[in-house]
Amino acid sequence: MKKEEQIRVGISIGDLNGIGAEIILKTFEDSRMLEFCTPIIFASIKTMSFFKKHFNSGINFHGINDLNQAIEAKVNVLNVWKETIDIAFGEEDLKAGEYAIKSLERATEALKNDDIDVLVTAPINKLTIQSERFNFPGHTNYLAQELGGKSLMFMVSDKLKVGLLTDHVPVKDVPQHITAKLIEEKVQTVYESLIKDFRINGPKIAVLGINPHAGDHGVIGKEDEEILKPALHKIRERGKLVYGPYSADSFFGSKNYQNFDAIIASYHDQGLIPFKTITFGEGVNYTAGLNKIRTSPDHGTAFEIAGKGTADEGSFKAAVFTAIQIYRNRKEYQKLTKNPLKRASKKM
Repeated sequence: MKKEEQIRVGISIGDLNGIGAEIILKTFEDSRMLEFCTPIIFASIKTMSFFKKHFNSGINFHGINDLNQAIEAKVNVLNVWKETIDIAFGEEDLKAGEYAIKSLERATEALKNDDIDVLVTAPINKLTIQSERFNFPGHTNYLAQELGGKSLMFMVSDKLKVGLLTDHVPVKDVPQHITAKLIEEKVQTVYESLIKDFRINGPKIAVLGINPHAGDHGVIGKEDEEILKPALHKIRERGKLVYGPYSADSFFGSKNYQNFDAIIASYHDQGLIPFKTITFGEGVNYTAGLNKIRTSPDHGTAFEIAGKGTADEGSFKAAVFTAIQIYRNRKEYQKLTKNPLKRASKKM
């Protein structure tokens, strides 16, 4: 039996005062993970050794100064910095944010250069990462700038997949962001991702309304009638199985979501509250639509439990597996769709 390709999984460390390092340690303490991938943590041996000692972990690291030195079946740590860092679990600290960005930027550079195959990001704190040099509300917006394609926050699990028309946008500004062009772009991104990344043919997609009860025919806001419905009608005319807009309040409780391959919510909380309620601990945040693969757990830094050893690594581990599977699915899709006319002629 042919050995499966070892996929190089780059891991950004996230906020050093949060639970990122803990869930990384717990994930790769399971040596079976090394049968699926070669992990490369973007941090430093000094920093990771501190976490290993603090959490009494039995994990062994392989320290490297160059990505070419990474070894299969080892938990590799690339030294992005060399200095000793003071860790203050649970505290918002601009210095911790600075190192989180150093890790993310170096990992993103490696992803762009194909030195790693996929990127899994540990949680960052959106306040402490802000600086004159780095002014993004989160990973998704930064990666959208750095990588090719049009990004979409896509929360995924085996039982539910939820994409967003708007992500880190204040609720009061949501309607002005939703245009016919945006709707078409996001539906197309979800549609292509379901086919290429998740191997779902002829996907069915549901779209949730912008206003309560999808506007009630214009009684509760006109955006659904004037923007969302016409845009979805045009998309359906082109043959895509896209339905809605549905009233968001009853859509998940009625289990209607089970009839679709993906749901597109109009704004952040409309999609993420039901997603995390249904899948918490198993869900993955995937940045769809880019030419590279990035996933992360579906939770934040969890400062309230940082350093206590009680963090659940389930979502982070799922993020690693999801990134690996998407990478393999994309390669398979590329192989199947590469020069189809040439393949067809061989069969004749």
